Amino acid sequence: MLERYYTIKENGQSELEIKKSRFICSLKRVETEEEAKQFIQETKKEHWKANHNCSAFVIGEKNEIQRSSDDGEPSGTAGVPMLEVIKKNELINVAAVVTRYFGGIKLGAGGLIRAYAHSVSHALQEIGIVEGTLQQELSIHVTYPQLGKIENFLALQQVNVKEIRYTEKVIVVCMINEKEVSAFQEAIIELLSGQVTFTEGAVSYHEQLIQARE
Repeated sequence: MLERYYTIKENGQSELEIKKSRFICSLKRVETEEEAKQFIQETKKEHWKANHNCSAFVIGEKNEIQRSSDDGEPSGTAGVPMLEVIKKNELINVAAVVTRYFGGIKLGAGGLIRAYAHSVSHALQEIGIVEGTLQQELSIHVTYPQLGKIENFLALQQVNVKEIRYTEKVIVVCMINEKEVSAFQEAIIELLSGQVTFTEGAVSYHEQLIQARE
């Protein structure tokens, strides 16, 4: 499993008008090449009156699969620039389709490259990018008098607290970056002079919104 990854926050769409042409960028999370191709076909079917439905997608933890299509635009002016924006943002498992409704003004090769790239980057800004971090669920078992001290420590460390359960003891359930679990436990043991026990739960990804790169 990856220690961390970047992808889009959710499936979505954004639109720009550039020199009277409409550029609609549709983004979707995908897990397989077949899923990406299906998304492209569905978008083409939805926008069958459009002049072009150009596409790009990356699949795999290390972007093992990369594909792009100019869909009738001059070679290298649409799909590749779109793909480069996805790669620049280090995204995985994302498909993009930019639909163009021609407005009557030709953009030239350079203009097309900028328009298709900007369409994807604008959509990423609108929809959002998340960083997924592999985290360990860790339950901290403390007494009620210790709760204030542990809560202050977790707030200062900006630890993701999943829930607090009030039983015979207080159980504070946290999500800790997998590689930081041992150091975190040692810090808690020192803070509470060893009067604490831990229970480890499942390992999962926690996603947090970050800024897209232009």
